[in-house]
Amino acid sequence: MLTTRRVVGPLRILLALAFAALLVAQVAVLPPLWAEMAQESPNSQFWRWGTLVGTILGLACVQVVIVCTWQLLTLVRDDRIFSDASLVWVNAIVGAIGAAELLLLGCFAWSALTWEHPGLPVALLVMLVAGAALGLLVVVLRALLRQATTLRADLDGVI
Repeated sequence: MLTTRRVVGPLRILLALAFAALLVAQVAVLPPLWAEMAQESPNSQFWRWGTLVGTILGLACVQVVIVCTWQLLTLVRDDRIFSDASLVWVNAIVGAIGAAELLLLGCFAWSALTWEHPGLPVALLVMLVAGAALGLLVVVLRALLRQATTLRADLDGVI
């Protein structure tokens, strides 16, 4: 348990830094960057707002995963990870990954239909496959957590 406590603190620091970096990107970096790109290429200005909103929403999905992970770390620290409360946060992570996958699927479909060069659609397809693998992995881990929670409740009942 002592080792877990040593890891939770630094992990929380990294999560807070990642959350702050994503927030800065959403507010201060991406909008001016998209505006600059629109000025450099006026022909592509029509898709600027859609891609900006999609990117900000995708980063928001990552922020949801960070917040849920923070809450799961609280449950680990308090030795309550094997409870029904943890399943709520894991379900939220699955939902955020699913929302990000839907956004990515829309971007992939749009790029596959409109881009002449295959580079972007192929990159988005790779991201879709990786995201699907991550989502399925979290679903399997959720099932394992559910089984461990049931076993813990049974053991607590015996003791």
